[in-house]
Amino acid sequence: MVYTVSSTETAAFTLGQGGGVENTLQDIATVLATPKGSVPFYRDFGIEMDFLDLPTPAANQMMRARVREAVERWVPNTVVRSIDFKADPSNPGKQISIVEVEISAEES
Repeated sequence: MVYTVSSTETAAFTLGQGGGVENTLQDIATVLATPKGSVPFYRDFGIEMDFLDLPTPAANQMMRARVREAVERWVPNTVVRSIDFKADPSNPGKQISIVEVEISAEES
């Protein structure tokens, strides 16, 4: 089944609640909201931010690659189908990642 999740959805989840697909969607939102290197003792977790300060078209292309790599690495049994971006109305210049993923039957 295919689901859509964004980096702003971490507040919509409650830790320790739900299971299967709910936990997988929470994991994806957490990966999307975490810059690589920001988690102590787990510095490899998250999205590489080497696209910062690039022009938007180039940054979006690099960001697509980094998002795909991170989600497929850190969230088992998922396949990224598409990645889109929208402007964050509360933070000019910031892009919100919107990811469409397929979650295998083993996770659901």
